[in-house]
Amino acid sequence: MVTGGADPTERAAVRPAEPQSTGRAPDIAKQAYWSLETDRLVGLLETSTSGLLSADAAARLAKFGRNALAPQSNRSALAVFAQQFRSPLVLILVFAAAVSVFVGEGHEAAIIGAIVLASCILSFTQEYGASRAMEALQQRISRKATVLRDSFERTVDVENIVPGDVVCLSAGNLIPVDGVVLESRDFNVSESVLTGETFPVVKSPGRSAPEAGIARRTNAVFTGTSVRSGTAKVLAVATGARTEFASIAEALERRIPETEFARGIRMFGYLMTEIMLAIVIMVFFANVMLNRPLIESLLFSLALAVGLTPELLPAIISVTLAKGARTMAASGVIVRRLDAIENLGSMDLLCTDKTGTLTEGVIHLDGSFDVEGTASKDVLLWARLNATLQTGLKNPLDEAIASAPHGQEDLSGFTKIDEIPYDFVRKRLSVAAQDSSCEQILITKGAVQNVVEACGFVQGPHGLAPLGAAERQAIDDKFRRWGAQGYRVLGLAIRRFRDKAGFSRDDETGMAFAGFLLFLDPPKEGVRKTLSALADRGIGVKVISGDNRYVAAHLAEAVGLRSDRIMTGEDLSKLTKNGLLASVRHTDLFVEIDPNQKERIVEALRRSGHVVGYLGDGINDAPALHEADIGISVDTAVDVAREAADIILLKRDLGVLVRGVDDGRKTFANTMKYISITTSANFGNMISMAAASLYLPFLPLLAKQILLNNFLSDIPALAIAGDNVDADQVRRPRHWDIRFVRRFMVSFGLVSSLFDFATFAFLLLAVHATAATFQTAWFVESVLTELAIVLVVRTHKRPWRSRPSHLLAGLTLGVGIISIAVPFAPFASWFGFVPLAGPVLAGLLAITALYVLVSEVTKSWLFAHGSRGKRRRKAIGPHLDRATTKPGSIAG
Repeated sequence: MVTGGADPTERAAVRPAEPQSTGRAPDIAKQAYWSLETDRLVGLLETSTSGLLSADAAARLAKFGRNALAPQSNRSALAVFAQQFRSPLVLILVFAAAVSVFVGEGHEAAIIGAIVLASCILSFTQEYGASRAMEALQQRISRKATVLRDSFERTVDVENIVPGDVVCLSAGNLIPVDGVVLESRDFNVSESVLTGETFPVVKSPGRSAPEAGIARRTNAVFTGTSVRSGTAKVLAVATGARTEFASIAEALERRIPETEFARGIRMFGYLMTEIMLAIVIMVFFANVMLNRPLIESLLFSLALAVGLTPELLPAIISVTLAKGARTMAASGVIVRRLDAIENLGSMDLLCTDKTGTLTEGVIHLDGSFDVEGTASKDVLLWARLNATLQTGLKNPLDEAIASAPHGQEDLSGFTKIDEIPYDFVRKRLSVAAQDSSCEQILITKGAVQNVVEACGFVQGPHGLAPLGAAERQAIDDKFRRWGAQGYRVLGLAIRRFRDKAGFSRDDETGMAFAGFLLFLDPPKEGVRKTLSALADRGIGVKVISGDNRYVAAHLAEAVGLRSDRIMTGEDLSKLTKNGLLASVRHTDLFVEIDPNQKERIVEALRRSGHVVGYLGDGINDAPALHEADIGISVDTAVDVAREAADIILLKRDLGVLVRGVDDGRKTFANTMKYISITTSANFGNMISMAAASLYLPFLPLLAKQILLNNFLSDIPALAIAGDNVDADQVRRPRHWDIRFVRRFMVSFGLVSSLFDFATFAFLLLAVHATAATFQTAWFVESVLTELAIVLVVRTHKRPWRSRPSHLLAGLTLGVGIISIAVPFAPFASWFGFVPLAGPVLAGLLAITALYVLVSEVTKSWLFAHGSRGKRRRKAIGPHLDRATTKPGSIAG
């Protein structure tokens, strides 16, 4: 079966004749293979119904390629480096350099080219390292599948399956190939991803008409669909890009819904573009009207555009997210989509089942009792037969029955006849066995109420008796009493037959209720402390479980959750969409829930304004995982759940998730630092430069000086991904707010411009600076203020109370020293710089110190004012329009 396990396992398989294969099997994926007889199809594929030889599979892998929808990226370093030059900003600079060469300014072009190359190298080193790190992380959660090879069932990477392989499937598997069914047992497949059909389709061996569409090929299965129930062996015909899923995906250009963070970045880009265009056009035409040289005015305007734009933002985001992903992986959290890190930091509500998260997840059988509540060896024997002979969906309850120390009776006298696999509608599993006297017995195990529905009798100490109202009440009373004590209770029923050839669901009638199985899964040690840690971070927890209300309420009390606000699946089914929306806010325990109801609950919680995380690992969790803002699963989950999730926990532990939330919020905080730092400094400088260019008889900075300024101030930004984050920034969910970013940019931009004008006045009125001295001095002051603002804006606290990382502090100090030293360097004349006198430098340092002081006051006012604004917006009401999309977080 397809599994999330990492270690290969081998189990002996019945194998007829060895396949006579040459490894040169033809590609018949484009033929109507579903209409062929099995023997003919096997022959065409040069395989057998018992699978391939390993050597043959290797040869076919070389011929057909990996079983993946897209070719493996593995972009070379050269390709990643070349991609840096596709940026519009880089192309603008290249255009400026070309213009310089055209008008004979080769010196200018060389400097612009050098700065472009240096910027691209910086961006390349960050992006390439981030992409390699993410590829390594993705390898840790690669999907596995079980195939027949070399007389054994072998677990292999899904990407290594080839045409001719025989794939073993069971409930919970994502189907990894297109193929035909060789054997099946109650095999139901969900094909909604291809056909849009909600209900599972029964698949069985046979033939379909050559012209049959996907929905009518009842003997064929397809990549990307999932097994809802039963088992099957499938002969792989098409893999990778030759599958139906690949062709449909390519035609529809499937896309993951845009997260709120990604949308925020996009809106921020629009904002910067609008400002940039307005300034550039205004400055260019103003300078032309003032009879400035045309080429010089054009280069200056283009340099302004580049100086205003945070061109390292894509690289900074990639690096910050990749570093966050590596940090989270070290804590046991694997990120499948980088955007999910931002979503995890925004989460304010977690929905989860109880087993394995709130409980130990190590279930043991605590007792087997007959209908009167007396310990029964017969009930235990029947339960062991049912648990050990079934071959469908593996579950911890069957494992607990099979490993019960007080139930090791010899089962060799029994032979399995047939099996009716578990499904989520019947909620029961039946196995037919035959003893040495040739008596046949059908043993059914499952949810108590569902087992009782199939019964017409009770199996008491004195034989069979009719199942009447009194007997039903007695069964229900015991079920409630044990549930209230924290036990998970299953019912067991039997029915005897003679010489019956086959069994089906129709035989699950008129059975005799035989007894109960009691399981205990105690609360996980430390879970109360973990739930408190989530609450301290502004994350509420709601339990969504298929278990009965008594067990769920008992557990909630044990771990410190409210147990008095309960909604059952039956109650939920009676509610309208709006009724559910009003009810979910005041409900903590959702119990006896059907699979489809989980999705409804998550949708209602999102519509009520929450950023919802959903933790699940079962077949029936996939829809809710898709619906949630952040889908979370575990490495041992069934394929359907793992592929639907955004985050994979290597250990099913809420403590791991708490650390992941912290890492996600730190990543968000560091990403926002770069945006805040860049916009607060660049916006003010560009406004000042644009204004100064209109009134000064010379340009305030040359184009090459602007580019050097921008390059130097970007160097410390590379360390922001690993910067320290204050504890108060991980205590609450982090949200993107474009309005606050705009207010932040304008406020600090005005402060920056104010001190720029003070610098102009100092240089023109006090120093009487020449054009070269003015440009050099303002270059130094501009770089120093941009570096200083890094230390101010990176924290909500006073700068001396929040230590930056050693790398950030070192780069900031180093670049500051370089900016002061540049006018005195041998190459200073290349950029039009001249040495500055001591009094001029002292004046610039004094202006910078005063700028830091005023910026700190502005920051304190802005964060306090912004917090009040957020509280006011929160009081108005939730953002109900979030129901139309799947954003990662909410504004404000």
